[in-house]
Amino acid sequence: MLTPILLLLAAATSTLAAPTTHTDPSKTTTSPRTTHTVVAGRPGLRFDPENIVAAPGSIIEFHFLPANHTVVEAAFDLPCVPKDADSFFGGFFPVAKNPDGGVAQSGEVFQIEIKDEKPVWFYCAQEKGRHCQSGMVGVVNQKVESGRTLEVFRMAAGGFEGVAGMQGRVQGGWRGANPNPNGGF
Repeated sequence: MLTPILLLLAAATSTLAAPTTHTDPSKTTTSPRTTHTVVAGRPGLRFDPENIVAAPGSIIEFHFLPANHTVVEAAFDLPCVPKDADSFFGGFFPVAKNPDGGVAQSGEVFQIEIKDEKPVWFYCAQEKGRHCQSGMVGVVNQKVESGRTLEVFRMAAGGFEGVAGMQGRVQGGWRGANPNPNGGF
C-alpha cells in the first residue's frame, strides 16, 4: 500500500527524462533520470524553485514566463558575471503576456545536466529591471555548511555595480521544445 503512494508522490514532484543506461562488465541496467522543473519569471523577479537539490545525471529544465528572461551560470564569488568561457547560457526567451489573462510561457525550454554534487550558481542577465541585481538568482546543490548560501549569493548580486554579463551564444545545455507549454505555472 505504501509503494503506490510513494510512486504517486514521486510523479507529482518531478518528471522523468530519457533513461540512462549504466553498463557494468557483469550486467547492464537502465534507470530513469530525474528532471527538475525551474520556472523563470515568477512575480518578484525570481526562479521557482531557486534552491534545487539534484543528483548527478539529473536534468534541470528551465521554463520561461513573460517578459524576457534567461539563465546564466555564475561563480559564487562573482554573481551577475558568467563563471567562465564554458559556463552555460540559455539565450533570451522573450514571451508575450497572454491576452486572456492565463499564464503564458515560452514554447522552448533550456536544459542542463548536473555532472556532480558541486554547487551550480545561476542568474538572469536581463538588464531591463536589473534582474540579477534584484535577486533573480538560484543554486543547484547548495552546501549550507560552507557558508556559501543562496542568501549570501543574493546579497552579493544586489550589490553588483556593473551590467549583468552573458555569453555570446547558447552553450552548456540544450534548448528544445517545451514539453508542457500549457502547464499553467
